[in-house]
Amino acid sequence: MEKETTIFGIRAVIEAIKSGENIDKIFLQKGLRGELFTELEHLLNKERLNSSYVPVEKLNRLSKKNHQGVIAQIAPITFHDIEELVTSVIESGKVPLFLLLDQLSDVRNFGAIVRTAECTGVSGIIIQKKGGAPVNGDAIKTSAGAIFKIPICKVDHIKDAVFHMQASGIKVIAATEKTDNTVYDISFKEPCAIIMGSEGKGINPSVIKVSDERAKLPLLGEIESLNVSVACGAFLYEAIRQRR
Repeated sequence: MEKETTIFGIRAVIEAIKSGENIDKIFLQKGLRGELFTELEHLLNKERLNSSYVPVEKLNRLSKKNHQGVIAQIAPITFHDIEELVTSVIESGKVPLFLLLDQLSDVRNFGAIVRTAECTGVSGIIIQKKGGAPVNGDAIKTSAGAIFKIPICKVDHIKDAVFHMQASGIKVIAATEKTDNTVYDISFKEPCAIIMGSEGKGINPSVIKVSDERAKLPLLGEIESLNVSVACGAFLYEAIRQRR
C-alpha cells in the first residue's frame, strides 16, 4: 500500500507546488508572517489548494522536524479529470452512477463512503478541492483500501461537477431532508449522480437549488438525522435495488 508523504518547510512546499506535486492539504501556522510565507499564501490562492491555519502544537504533532510553520500532505492517489472520467464511463456502455461529496469533512466518514461506493459499483467520486476531508492514511484505512480502486476527482466547486453531469445527460439527485420526496420516490435507473452533504450543514443551499431532484430517507425514530456514511449507503443500495 502506498504511504502518505509529508513535506515540511516553507520553501520546500513552495517548490513542491510549483513542480506539480499532487498535494492534498497544507497546514499553516496561525500568525506566521514574512515575505516567503506571503509568497506561499499567494500561491495557495492561485492554485486553489486545500489549506487550513492551525496552532503550532498541531504542526508539532504532525512532524518532529523543523517545519517552519508549514506542512503539506501529498495525496496517496492520483486524482482523475472529471471530463475524461465522465466520458469514459458513458462510452463504456455502463449506466453511470456518480457520487458528489459537498464539503464532507470527517475523514472516517469519507473513507467509509468510499468503501461503500466501491462495493456498489459507483463510477466515480467527486470532491471539492477546498473544505473537504483529506485523502490521507486515515481515509485509506477506513476505506479498507477501496480508495485505490475507485476513481476520485477534485473540482473547484461541487456546482462545477453538477453542471458537468447535467450537460452530459446525467441526472443529479440531492440527498436532503428539505423535500417531501423519499429515496423510494426517485428513479435511479437512468444515469445519475447523488450529492451527499457535510456532517453538520448538509448540502449547500446553492447546490441543492441547481440539482434536478431531491430525496430524503424516512426517519421513524426521535433522532432527526443519520450518519452521512450510513445515509449514503442507503441511497446507493436503493439505486442498486432499482437497477437489478
